[in-house]
Amino acid sequence: MSPHDPHALTRHPIDWENPDFYDEEKLDEETRRVFDVCHGCRRCFNLCDSFPRLFDLVDESPTGELDSVSSDDFKPVVEACTLCDICFVNKCPYVPPHSFDIDFPHLMLRHRAVEQKKNGTGFVQAQIVQMDRNAKLTSPIAPIVNAVTNEKNTLSRTVISKVAGIHPKAAIPKFTRQSFVSMAAKNPLTFNKTAPGYGEKVALYATCYGNYHKPSIAEAARKLLAHHGVDVEVVYPRCCGMPLLEQGNIAKVAEAAVSVADDMMPWIDKGYKIFTLLPSCALMLKHEWPLILPDNSAVKQLAEHTVDACEYFVHLFKTRGIAEGIRPLGNNVTLHLACHSRAQNLGAKAAEMLRFIPGTTVDVIERCSGHGGSWGMMVDNFEVALKIGAPVFKQAVQKNNHFISSECPLAGDHIRQGIELSNKVDAALSFTHAHPLEIIAHAFGLMDLI
Repeated sequence: MSPHDPHALTRHPIDWENPDFYDEEKLDEETRRVFDVCHGCRRCFNLCDSFPRLFDLVDESPTGELDSVSSDDFKPVVEACTLCDICFVNKCPYVPPHSFDIDFPHLMLRHRAVEQKKNGTGFVQAQIVQMDRNAKLTSPIAPIVNAVTNEKNTLSRTVISKVAGIHPKAAIPKFTRQSFVSMAAKNPLTFNKTAPGYGEKVALYATCYGNYHKPSIAEAARKLLAHHGVDVEVVYPRCCGMPLLEQGNIAKVAEAAVSVADDMMPWIDKGYKIFTLLPSCALMLKHEWPLILPDNSAVKQLAEHTVDACEYFVHLFKTRGIAEGIRPLGNNVTLHLACHSRAQNLGAKAAEMLRFIPGTTVDVIERCSGHGGSWGMMVDNFEVALKIGAPVFKQAVQKNNHFISSECPLAGDHIRQGIELSNKVDAALSFTHAHPLEIIAHAFGLMDLI
């Protein structure tokens, strides 16, 4: 049974409310069972750094087997997992319903949940993941914050590195003075009633990144939807909780899931699809939340009505048609497929979408950029993230297309940085880095790309 067949996969609910989930002896027993299977297989050797670390532990042990590896040495393996889910969805031949029943990412999540319950989250790390609060505090002084956190500001970034553990060279997302929700409310759009998408209705979940950091992505989506006749409403109850999941704080993720699902229910009841701007957030709403709260009917209903942004546009273009006004870019695109897009098992929807642009070649890079959310920004991980992403940076330069794009904006920034830090600064400056939604909105003449 192929792990690449989405219909072949079974994923068990995360049993985080069961006391046995936090039993360290039972966790160690399960970890050893899974690690022994992974050691014998090694198919995932070229994914995240968890697997090389695990295999090195075994190979350098006295017996060359897991039995002589101390459980105390497992922590670096756990720390290297970025919860990208690629091993589970695309690589592992032993995922359920196979009798080996391997789910490596959720085992790593369990380790983090046990650590979080036992020792809590460090004060600084707990503050970093307060996405909505941080944005509301910094937005009024966004230009100052952006200047202080700019990686070229070596003095302030050295201080930030010592206080927050963020690598001084890692790009930190910029803040905007005005949220996308506020911008959209002040600039309503009239949807095109003669366009092929007329009659469709979506609630655009702006996500914390689209709302506070890169509203141009959300605005590209909004303009594209309206241009195609889709009735689009902008909604943003709160962050989906992916940064909290990375820390193993499952209870707080469940809290976010209940809150957002309850806020989305009136839109679903009125016939709106929930259009999710970025793949990590779509993965949370469609897949992770229902596994965390399998008995919550609102969470289940939200998952059934949630669509990934590029998934939605490809379906719209294929079933209803494409609106007038699209024009050639005059240049080609190198597209990095984000891990959380691949983990949804949708296919390369961003590539499909961009290929509707006349005369445009889209070259796809299907490999991890190395960023892994907030993981790749940290002092202990940034250099590893660059090492993992090196093949992507190399391919992007070799393809030499004018546009370099990723559905994940954090991965996109990391690729740009990787090209720059690989002593290819001139090459990095010669490319235009933009999100796929921004590129196709530009092709329709709906926005300019700087």
